[in-house]
Amino acid sequence: MPDENGHFGEFGGRYVAETLMPLILDLEKHYRAAQADPEFAREFDDLLEHYVGRPSPLYYADRLTEEVRKDAPGGKGAQIWFKRDELNHTGAHKINNCIGQILLARRMGKTRIIAETGAGQHGVATATVCARFGLPCFVYMGTKDIERQKPNLFRMKLLGAEVIPVESGSGTLKDAMNEALRDWVANVEDTFYIIGTAAGPHPYPELVRDFQSVIGKEARQQIQERTGRLPDLLVAAIGGGSNAIGLFHPFLDDADVEMLGVEAAGEGLNARHAASLSGGAPGILHGNKTHLLQDEDGQISEAHSISAGLDYPGIGPEHGWLKRIGRARYDSVTDDEALEGFQLLCRTEGIIPALEPSHAIAAVAREAAQMDQDKIILANLCGRGDKDIFTVADALGAEM
Repeated sequence: MPDENGHFGEFGGRYVAETLMPLILDLEKHYRAAQADPEFAREFDDLLEHYVGRPSPLYYADRLTEEVRKDAPGGKGAQIWFKRDELNHTGAHKINNCIGQILLARRMGKTRIIAETGAGQHGVATATVCARFGLPCFVYMGTKDIERQKPNLFRMKLLGAEVIPVESGSGTLKDAMNEALRDWVANVEDTFYIIGTAAGPHPYPELVRDFQSVIGKEARQQIQERTGRLPDLLVAAIGGGSNAIGLFHPFLDDADVEMLGVEAAGEGLNARHAASLSGGAPGILHGNKTHLLQDEDGQISEAHSISAGLDYPGIGPEHGWLKRIGRARYDSVTDDEALEGFQLLCRTEGIIPALEPSHAIAAVAREAAQMDQDKIILANLCGRGDKDIFTVADALGAEM
């Protein structure tokens, strides 16, 4: 748990405009009350089951496992299991958090919802819950991401959201979040900001983690029912880190369960990338202290990933803390390796993943080839790939 000021060790905290501080404190007060309210939990669980479609399945990828074993040294090739959050309503894990936050917004009497989005999945999930509860929705999205995520742009509009293009900076997730924060400062009385990842000022990293922990809670129970034991390794892609912390958190006290977060190495760690834990340093962005890509003067560097959802120059503060204390380890996967992971899952399991979890798939194949066959890897398949088919086709030079 973070301390009373929202710090996980040296990371986290509240670094916001004075105008926002009363609202942040009020949000924390309402969240604490919601945590203690059985009716809030009942409504959250009911919506997850009957609207989102939880629990999501746990799937043994036997053909992928066998494919990895073909090229692994003798006796190597761990079992590969997927938590299939891409089967949720809206096609990703983002809806879990949006359900929790829209219930908080209603509890606080807020009548206007804003959000930022990169890959569009959080924007779609926010637009979805706003349509479900009849609230106006405004989604900030970088112009670069609008161009490469047109299917999700159209879905948001179908759901009634107003998508506001952000042309500043690199036109990606960081810039969209900047504009959403500016909107929030200007409209504090009636507006609730549904942040999409486990970052931002406290209590957002904590509450997003808690809402996303349904992933790990379900997976923990399911893997024991299916195999009789806990996994040896958990794997998840990380941009801001919400799907990863959602998987990891319920296993933190299980010392024998290793955890691996997979960052986007883009064109390589010596070139353009989005791996802030591997290539960044501590700094402050979007209301919290965390690892950031920055230059020698402390100016935020432009991130790059083929995946719009991982194209962010920071990381959730709890991940920085988990790395610092050695509880989780973090590696990275390049654009090319992610494309290989994307195609690998398509041809072996008949599942088209998003480019975000394709990074995790590439890392899973690498890790599994070095582990004994009786070992178990459990990875989160956090999003489906229909949103990325144009990006992949372009990268592969394929005709549509």
